[in-house]
Amino acid sequence: MIIPFLLGTGVGYVLGTRAGRERYEQLSRAYRRVADHPSVQGAAGVARAKAGEAVQTGVSIAKDKVQSTGSSTGGSSEGGAPAAPGRAAANGAHSSER
Repeated sequence: MIIPFLLGTGVGYVLGTRAGRERYEQLSRAYRRVADHPSVQGAAGVARAKAGEAVQTGVSIAKDKVQSTGSSTGGSSEGGAPAAPGRAAANGAHSSER
């Protein structure tokens, strides 16, 4: 949690500073040292794996909810897909509004 904050602070400083090229190079070298450190690489790998798992879990939950909602309502528009909330099915129900 602290590493992204520090990286963001560093990037903001680099973008906002008028310290010149020398300071930019110094910060850039420090960033590379931190980013290339094996423990940081390991933590980044773990974070990527956890994020991937969270995304897959979220997708699975969303699919389950959509499937259970679609099967329990019984009302669907043409093609078997449920109608969007707040909209009539595409069957000409509002043709008098033209």
